[in-house]
Amino acid sequence: QVQLVESGGGLVQAGGSLRLSCAASGRTFTIYRMGWFRQTPGKEREFVANIARSTGFTLYARSVEGRFTISRDNAKNMVYLEMNNLKPEDTAVYYCAAAASSHGTMGYGRGSYDYWGQGPQVTVSS
Repeated sequence: QVQLVESGGGLVQAGGSLRLSCAASGRTFTIYRMGWFRQTPGKEREFVANIARSTGFTLYARSVEGRFTISRDNAKNMVYLEMNNLKPEDTAVYYCAAAASSHGTMGYGRGSYDYWGQGPQVTVSS
């Protein structure tokens, strides 16, 4: 099992920045990929970004590309999401996720992940 704990959410004005952190514990050596998703009330949880644990290869949703950066520190079992130039439409609960394998996908879907964190709220005011 892998446990994920996020931190760093909060309230920020449009154009501002926030950094989310995700600490993994447990059987972290089994992690293949980690990602960030977000969800607003009444909507599906949507992909934001992911990063391969071994290669560092990253993928981003088109809506955040160029503004958000995902990174990892394998020695500390941490994943980060640096969010810049935030927009009100970025307001959501953000979830950290970990996958024990590739699941034969690039990791865009919720079903590609085995473990989830609780999700900090990020609110961007206009």
